[in-house]
Amino acid sequence: MTCSAPALDRVFFELGPLSVYWYGVIIATGAFLGLWLATREADRLGLNKDLFVDLVVFAIPVAIISARIYYVLFEWDRYVGGPWWDVFAIWEGGIAIHGALIGSVITAVIFTRVKKVSFWQIADIAAPSIILGQAIGRWGNFMNQEAHGGPVSETAYNNFIQYLPDFINNQMCIGGVLYHPTFLYESVWNILGLIFLLVLRRFNPKRGEVFLSYVIWYSVGRYFIEGMRTDSLYIIGNLRTAQVISILLVVLAVVLIIYRRKTGMANRRYNGKKA
Repeated sequence: MTCSAPALDRVFFELGPLSVYWYGVIIATGAFLGLWLATREADRLGLNKDLFVDLVVFAIPVAIISARIYYVLFEWDRYVGGPWWDVFAIWEGGIAIHGALIGSVITAVIFTRVKKVSFWQIADIAAPSIILGQAIGRWGNFMNQEAHGGPVSETAYNNFIQYLPDFINNQMCIGGVLYHPTFLYESVWNILGLIFLLVLRRFNPKRGEVFLSYVIWYSVGRYFIEGMRTDSLYIIGNLRTAQVISILLVVLAVVLIIYRRKTGMANRRYNGKKA
């Protein structure tokens, strides 16, 4: 489907030689709202909400670094022979959420051991915040005109795409071709996941199962949406990295739920009371 529309300016504001990009502003907004949500829930459960503030201080930098490392490793050929500083140019896009999650989980495990609090309790409270941050963060991809799908067919345009707001379709008009806004599909999936997690925790499930349900929900959606994208990272051949990781995460989460229940490790519920 051909199109013609100017792209939105990726720069939020400029201060002398310094340029602040929409991408960073949107990511920061998602992180802030996620922290606000987590601290409110911690306060409701009688926990020290400063725990989450302290965790974020460590987790966000580690998440950004690990997300970039993950992306660069799988796109190494892209950076070989180019300026070495391109490896650090995250404002141009190029961070992988799975890398961020790996870094965040490792940070949280170490942090909770040092603080002598339950990792699973912290993870359960943080799960809605994580998926909220992801839902918002995808709009950074929108501003960068990245993480989109393949070209829109005339049938798809007539049946669905034409009903999207003009500002979305205009931004997905890249090089005279209209592309599927897969960033939007994932953002909507994550918002639905947020609602699901908020409802799930009201049923007071066993500790750890809100976080593991997040892993399952996000991974299922990511698997299918990843198949539509044109900028996927690949492990080998036509195997998309995110799809393989998504399958492994679903399996791991289900196994952990079953294992923790059978071994009695899930002996407390979300609110901290004994199961």
